[in-house]
Amino acid sequence: MASALTHGFAAVALGRICSRQGRSPRFWGLTIASAILPDADVIGFYFGIQYGDVFGHRGFSHSLLFALLWSLFVVLLAFRSVPKCSREWWSLFGLFFLVTTSHGVLDAITDGGLGIAFFSPFNAALYFFVWRPVMVSPIGVGSFFSHRGALVLLSEVTYVWLPLSLFWLCVWLFRRVADRKETENSPS
Repeated sequence: MASALTHGFAAVALGRICSRQGRSPRFWGLTIASAILPDADVIGFYFGIQYGDVFGHRGFSHSLLFALLWSLFVVLLAFRSVPKCSREWWSLFGLFFLVTTSHGVLDAITDGGLGIAFFSPFNAALYFFVWRPVMVSPIGVGSFFSHRGALVLLSEVTYVWLPLSLFWLCVWLFRRVADRKETENSPS
């Protein structure tokens, strides 16, 4: 799995890329939590749930169906003031789906584990992407703050943080240029 830091960073970057407006701390907390939430499945180890089980690590909670259901849950409960099925509602739903799905996508580019159950519970197959440059993060805080954890973080910065940051910067620059052109072309 990618580290919680990287899942959180990806959530913020995707949120900033997909949304122009200012957002509340509550929004950012939900966004980051949505990106990290799929790894709550590690609790299953303590209850005897095996890694490859439907509800095991990288199982259902990493699936597209889970991301869909979670996004619906978040938008219905946390954004009650947004009219249902309005453009803003669908934008929020799409953003939370993207952020939650990003978890499995990032895990699928790591070099460890058994794969991701993207299509659970309909298909039990576990998938990785062909390109897997990110070192798998150790489970547990103590293991993360080690030499191996530093190497994992370096691989995440190289293959996730930098590309997302560059994309975020390009989107920001494009928006600034577009806003400037719109200002110049508007009647005074």
